[in-house]
Amino acid sequence: MNKYLYDIITSQGTLSVQDITIRMAVSAAFAIVVFLSYRITHSGSVYSAKFNITLVTLTILTTMVMTVIGNNVALSLGMVGALSIVRFRTSIKDSRDTAYIFWTIILGICCGVGDFIVAGIGSAMVFVVLLFLGRVKNENRLLLIIRCDRSRADEVRQSVYEYFTKAPVLKTENATAETVEFIYELDRKIFEKSKEKERKLAVSQERMQQSISDKLFALGGVDYVNTVVQSDEIS
Repeated sequence: MNKYLYDIITSQGTLSVQDITIRMAVSAAFAIVVFLSYRITHSGSVYSAKFNITLVTLTILTTMVMTVIGNNVALSLGMVGALSIVRFRTSIKDSRDTAYIFWTIILGICCGVGDFIVAGIGSAMVFVVLLFLGRVKNENRLLLIIRCDRSRADEVRQSVYEYFTKAPVLKTENATAETVEFIYELDRKIFEKSKEKERKLAVSQERMQQSISDKLFALGGVDYVNTVVQSDEIS
């Protein structure tokens, strides 16, 4: 009886316990590489330690699934059918997180079939690419939102284009019977350049320190002036 139970537990198809251990160990090693890559490239506010740990676990789990499937076509089709009914609703905060999810799944597949060379070379290239390009952030775009009376619309447009050295892009103009709302897209560096422009125009010291909000409110008929950072991240 004991021998029968031992045979059931240790029965792994065509793979030995040593082969399975090697594949799982290599998978865990590659998972640590993914962990370090995500930790380095997401050191800012978007970094999630729980998601990083999930990436490590996902790599090992995918390796486990591929080891079980092996060359069994019937089992692989059944596994695909079972996974197809699972629906994931976790929101992705950063588009780069999708690349890390695919990276872990591909690593698990490579380690599960024993193709460690492809996993190693591919991971090295992905690690280098993410190391140099993973820190790229989109923090320079700003949205300037202005709501004013329709009678002041032309003055508001002229004031906005005169204040900034680089003409902002009008993205949206929402109008009602009494008010108009403008949404401009501009660069953060424009604020610094606008001060230099004021100096070149030799205006008074008080006007040099005047912000775009103060200038617009001085026109009258302006309800609000909002500056919003435009980000690609999903909170």
